[in-house]
Amino acid sequence: MIERLLPAYVACADTYETDAPAGSLYPEEARLVAASVDRRRHEFAAVRACARRAMAVLGLPPAPVMTGHRGMPLWPEGTVGSMTHCEGYRAAALARASDVRAVGIDAEPNEPLPPGVWEAISVPAERDRLPLGADGSATPAIHWDRLLFSAKESVFKTWFPLTRIELDFDEAEIQFRTSPGGATEGTFVASLALTAPGMPRWYEGRWLIDDGFAVTAIVLPEASSA
Repeated sequence: MIERLLPAYVACADTYETDAPAGSLYPEEARLVAASVDRRRHEFAAVRACARRAMAVLGLPPAPVMTGHRGMPLWPEGTVGSMTHCEGYRAAALARASDVRAVGIDAEPNEPLPPGVWEAISVPAERDRLPLGADGSATPAIHWDRLLFSAKESVFKTWFPLTRIELDFDEAEIQFRTSPGGATEGTFVASLALTAPGMPRWYEGRWLIDDGFAVTAIVLPEASSA
């Protein structure tokens, strides 16, 4: 599913299988989740299995994916990528750093956010554009509150590895567009309130509702590849 949102030069892999043997982890990866519950270890392993499939697509040997500050994945030298996992879905995306500056992907269940979260993650302009019913949906089949949350997660995953600067939900404003003839997919633009050297203020992404999931992705290309 995630491949529908990404250009061909970004390798990706996903799975609807929620478990992967913890034994499939490299020893150094396994140490990161040694004290975690089984569910966390399995999802950790499953998304890294996706990452290694993406490495293979790029012709790279399998390698561990460790974690840095704020849980940021540490990718093999010369690559950039992103991972996501939610109940029932795992995905990873990877590209060569010569083609892409950053990638951000996120998947969420296409369900309403818990009470009070919509107000916490949105800015007034977004609330004006996306009037939601009690179930978080103003359009059949799309829970816009959850899609907004996913889009802002993809923005953060694109922004943070390059800047190491925190980005709050109210510091990114999202505008969604629906694709012609496709009510459950489209594009979005994120406008940031923060600036950082060499970083754009606007980010373009794509979104999709399918199989019960809200999925978003942003690819920030290198200037020579744009």
